[in-house]
Order: sequence, then structure tokens, then C-alpha cells
Amino acid sequence: MTELAHGVWVLVADGEKAMFLENVTDGQDPFLRVVRLESQDNPQHGDQVSDRPGRMPDTGHGQRSAMDDPDWHLLAKDRFASELSDILYRLAARKAYEKLVLVAPPKTLGALRDGLHKEVRARIVAEVDKDMTNHPVNKIEALLKAELAKG
Repeated sequence: MTELAHGVWVLVADGEKAMFLENVTDGQDPFLRVVRLESQDNPQHGDQVSDRPGRMPDTGHGQRSAMDDPDWHLLAKDRFASELSDILYRLAARKAYEKLVLVAPPKTLGALRDGLHKEVRARIVAEVDKDMTNHPVNKIEALLKAELAKG
């Protein structure tokens, strides 16, 4: 069981927005203070594609196949997770936090993990694979306390 001790930072993120929170009380009755907010404008994939997919020659005479467009929406989410990893590293280097809890949906959590520096990894005390970005901070406190109590 991990407790949300005094001074622990919590990153609550998805592929488009993130809240950096700090517990300013104890684990019994956590009170999370917003330290920093990050977000990016990331329209849906269909809104980012302007033309029909490109075509390329196929093996048969006069045949052409459509090429897949990159999923710009998904690429932007991965890039955002990478930017969050960089921010966490800069904050760790400045000794802004000693312990960290990551809260994100599984795909975002995986993308975050991929980009984390070993100095940041060493400070992670818990991970919660849930999307809590659309909850108010007081609801995040309750949800997080319950999740960490599970173990």
C-alpha cells in the first residue's frame, strides 16, 4: 500500500492535458494543490487530414494502392507525453519534488514511461492507470486515495 505522503507530487495526465499536483497535507486526508497545468490543442484525426490519401504504384501493370495517412492525433498525444517526460526531468533536476505518482490512461502511461529519465523513474512511488483528467481536484484526491489503498 502506497500512501500519498506530504510533499508527494502527482501527475494527472492524458494525451492532451496534464495537471501537476502536490500533496500539502498527509496521506490520511490528502489535499492536492495545483502546481502547474499543461495542455495542447489536438483536433481529432479527421480534422487534421485535408486531402485523400496518396497513391503509389503497385506490382501489377497500371495498378495503384492508397497509402495510409499518419494518425496526426495519435502522434500529437505521443509527442505530448514526451514533452511531459522532459518537464518532469527538468523539475527533478531542480529538486522540485522527491516522490512522484503517475496517473494516466494505460496508453499515455506507456508513452510517458518510454520517455522518462532514470532520475525521474527513481522518484516514482506509484502508478495508477486511470483517466482522471476530467475530474475536479477534490474528486482526484478521493479517487487517488482509494486507488493507492488497493495496493
